[in-house]
Amino acid sequence: MLALRDWQRRCICYRGGVSDSDAISFLDAAVLVPVFRDPAGELRLVMIRRTARGLHGGQLAFPGGRPEPEDDGSMLETAIRETGEEIGLERDRIRILGELPRVDTISTSFRIHPFLSEIDHPGEWRKEPAEVDEVLELAVDAMLHPDAVQLGSVNAPNWTEPRRIAYFRVGEDKLWGASFRILRPLLTRLAAGEWAIS
Repeated sequence: MLALRDWQRRCICYRGGVSDSDAISFLDAAVLVPVFRDPAGELRLVMIRRTARGLHGGQLAFPGGRPEPEDDGSMLETAIRETGEEIGLERDRIRILGELPRVDTISTSFRIHPFLSEIDHPGEWRKEPAEVDEVLELAVDAMLHPDAVQLGSVNAPNWTEPRRIAYFRVGEDKLWGASFRILRPLLTRLAAGEWAIS
């Protein structure tokens, strides 16, 4: 396995063209970062591939979204509710391990509040077809592989031209942007056993 220090060196974080994020008015959003152990004991992360619609169409992401009045101003409630709506994960299958550092998206002006959770796998995902194209179960060890992080050209609908940034290679997909910036520091913490995940 790649030494964590070497792996961290490979993860070049794209910071966009704006250095002062406080000058931007952000829209709050929340995501759940679900982890579980498969029958072989391997630690896995649950992510989704969004459908083609919207600003984040076709991208790999954690389940989540914008707050609703029913969430009573709680970003955690937003993350849990949205996850239930998007992939059918019920509240009683979720154990919150902690809130992760928030991540701001410069290009779409979202302030994302991520919550790490250990889940009981439901056996079958009930995805919302209008929002979710596929549910992915990514092996943490595979994400730590030296070839998982690459540097290359990525384009987004609201960019005038492609940008050269770091991303995780997930099959034929590129996992980049806010999801990359949530996942990059989290993987080293998971690999170090910071949380007891059964």
